Amino acid sequence: MKIVLVSHHQFDSWNIPYWFSERLRREFPQVEVVHLRGYAGLEAELGDAEAAMTWSLQPEQFRLARGLRWIHSPAAGVNQLMFPELIQSNVMLTNAREVHGTVVAELVIALVFALAKNLHRAAHFQRQHMWAQESIWEETPRPREVAGATLGLVGLGSIGCEVARRASALGMRVIAVREHPEKRSPAAVQQVFASVQIDELLSQSDYVVLAAPVTPATQNLIDASRLAKMKPQACLINVSRGSLVDETALVQALHEHKIGGAALDVFEPEPLPPDSPLWDLENLLITPHIGGLTEKLWERHYALFSDNLRRYLKREPLLSLVDKLQGY
Repeated sequence: MKIVLVSHHQFDSWNIPYWFSERLRREFPQVEVVHLRGYAGLEAELGDAEAAMTWSLQPEQFRLARGLRWIHSPAAGVNQLMFPELIQSNVMLTNAREVHGTVVAELVIALVFALAKNLHRAAHFQRQHMWAQESIWEETPRPREVAGATLGLVGLGSIGCEVARRASALGMRVIAVREHPEKRSPAAVQQVFASVQIDELLSQSDYVVLAAPVTPATQNLIDASRLAKMKPQACLINVSRGSLVDETALVQALHEHKIGGAALDVFEPEPLPPDSPLWDLENLLITPHIGGLTEKLWERHYALFSDNLRRYLKREPLLSLVDKLQGY
């Protein structure tokens, strides 16, 4: 069996480290492991590969991989792989949602606290050497308590479930909207709405957290009309993908203080261009897509991938299998 590992990203922490392939060779000597640090030569290696670990694959490359049976994405979102040839094939697709869930959930909770306590504004005044106690108190929304607030989750996948558990432990009321509300939800979630009821969730929430996958139904999900459904002091947090939010509408809503604030970890496009109006909004907290970053990132990736490789070799069901028709 042959596995091809390929990654090429300007941010080196997203690239598969060399120790990853070396450990695979030691633990699975019966498997041929090819590790590419770039897409040059990928077509030649795919011809006889049975499995691949990659962030993305083009349809023309996929057509060359006639022996491919399994693709693993190191990302949680797999929208970049959702082309018809792959969707309609028998090739299994797995993702890293379990790798990122707990880590991204920690960032969400950090952002909730930052928005609740106006920490981004405190950091702004610190750089100006200003003792801004009165200014921070007089700004809207004022510093507030997290306990007793309502957190609305859009999406109840691995990230959403982990956020729910942590938010509930802080005394927050957790509600959620998901495509299939009949599915079992964590005990931490007090109420689950169907996707068509998202406006009800928005109107009740003090913090709206976007943790849904990118699908045709979620593109620009939060537009001007949806922002208008939020409470005047509510905050929006996006840790999913930038395309879920109409950024032009969000800029206007924040500029006119129609909502209390926002925290974004993801953007469309990335990196966020220097001339984006988002940079200059005082009631917006920007983090540069760091939700999945941890010093344990690739150890967590290796644990999942090696477990799935053992399962694959034994013809056992794979973990984190993607429903290609649903797109997640």
